[in-house]
Parts: sequence; structure tokens; C-alpha cells
Amino acid sequence: MKDLFSALLVPFDENGNIKEQGLREVVRQNIDEQKVDGLYVNGSSGENFMMSTAQKKDVFRIVNEENNGEVNLIAQVGSINLEESIELGQYATQLGYDSLSAVTPFYYPFSFEEIKTYYDTIIDKTDNNMIIYAIPALTGVSMDMEQFDALLQNEKVIGVKYTDGDLFKLERLRNRFPDKLIYFGIDEMLVHGLVAGVDGAIGSTYNVNGRNGRQIMNLYEQGKVDEAYQVQHETNDLIEQLIDLGIYQSLKEVLNTKGIDAGTCKKPMRSFDPNKKESVEQLVKTHNL
Repeated sequence: MKDLFSALLVPFDENGNIKEQGLREVVRQNIDEQKVDGLYVNGSSGENFMMSTAQKKDVFRIVNEENNGEVNLIAQVGSINLEESIELGQYATQLGYDSLSAVTPFYYPFSFEEIKTYYDTIIDKTDNNMIIYAIPALTGVSMDMEQFDALLQNEKVIGVKYTDGDLFKLERLRNRFPDKLIYFGIDEMLVHGLVAGVDGAIGSTYNVNGRNGRQIMNLYEQGKVDEAYQVQHETNDLIEQLIDLGIYQSLKEVLNTKGIDAGTCKKPMRSFDPNKKESVEQLVKTHNL
């Protein structure tokens, strides 16, 4: 059985404050309606890198309280500030998060040894399991097989969140590390990830379209690849429109349209364009979101 995780959205008000009740509603929407197996908390979709350390801790706490042990929780604690990563990792571990994840350190051209030290230090200071977050399009860090091997030799590194369209590297990664978890992070290529043998998926669109993600997985596991591909086509029609409308803004507006207080995006991200509200309402109807 493949695992489906939502990369959790976080509602903000116009002043950049977390809307606690809205966040609880988003958590419930994912668990009760989208039927996800877990939540990936404080990742890119949660606008993590624009939040203060205190806000990140608040998100970890609120999600943990609302989840109350129902689904698996992964805490993304990666930061360009290693001390912050350690602090967040220790906090999430104390709360009982099932595992940690951390994006590769970014902006500066860190050497691989520096990247390895970063992961080893977080693991050593938290004693929790780690899922490497590989997203080269946003970090500029693209690791080869030998570098993945060096990281995955640590028994506490249990897998990789692979958000990269390089399917050749994904196949090589799966082939080389059959006993490690690989979660695919590109929602619009889920079928391709399943063919490559991933253990599941983590993505932002599953906040509103998790049921289709699950259907794709189920059809593929039943050997109904053509049918799975058809659902992927329909899903990609939706994703294409969400991207055109502004991916994070439109995902939140879908939830707002459904009566879930998903708030707005945190500045400097722009707010949703109210002139596009009718387009989102039509999406909700057309795709039965």
C-alpha cells in the first residue's frame, strides 16, 4: 500500500499571523475528506521559509494537537540556519512527530561535506529519523548517486522526498536503495513515480485533490495503468489551471470556497486575485473538489 501525504497548507491573515482555527480546519479536511495517510508539515507549501521560528513551532503544535495520533506526521525542519533546524527538530521530536525531514541547505554554494554535516548534526541532536528533502529546482542542490549513498548510509536516514522531474535519476535511486523510502513530490507526474517504484507521494495539491491521488495509486496497484493514466490526465487538467491562477493562492481559495478558512498567503507572496474567484468556483464544481 502506497502512502499519500499532503504537503500541508498553512492559513495566514492579512498581517501574516497564523489562523489557528483555519489550520485546524485544513488538517481535518485532509484527514476526513481527502483521506490522506499523513501530513508533511512546514514544507514549501506551508510557506515555511517566510515564517519565524516561533510560528513554525506553533504550526507543529497545532497540527499535532488536531491530528491527535490519527495519521503519520513528518516535520520539515530544514533551514539555512542549522541552530534553528536543531531547535525545530528537537521540538517536533518532543511532540511525537513520526520523523523529520530537512531541505538541503540553500542559497550559499555549500560543499557536499557541509551538506552531510548538516544532516548528521540534526540527526545527532534529535535522535529522530530523517527524510532527505531533495528539491533542486528551488535549492540549486542536485546530488548524484554517490552523494545520496553517503547520506543514506546513516541508518537514521530512512528515505528521500524526491521532488525532481529527472526520472532517470529516480529510477537509479530506487534501484540502488531498495530498502529506503522514496516519496515522490511532483503531483502531476504521480503515475511516472509509481512506475519507478516509489513508496508514496507528498504534494500540495493533495490538500484539495487527495482522493484522485489515492485513486491513481489504487488503479496502478490493481494493474489498471491505462485507467490510472486517465485519472492523471484529469488531475493535470486541474493542476494546470491551479498553476495559471497562482498555485498556493488558488489552492487556498479552493478551500475558502468550500467553507474552510484557508486564509491568504504570507507576504511577500501576493494575495489571491478576487477577479479570479469565479474561475476557482468553477474549478470546484467541474472537478468535484
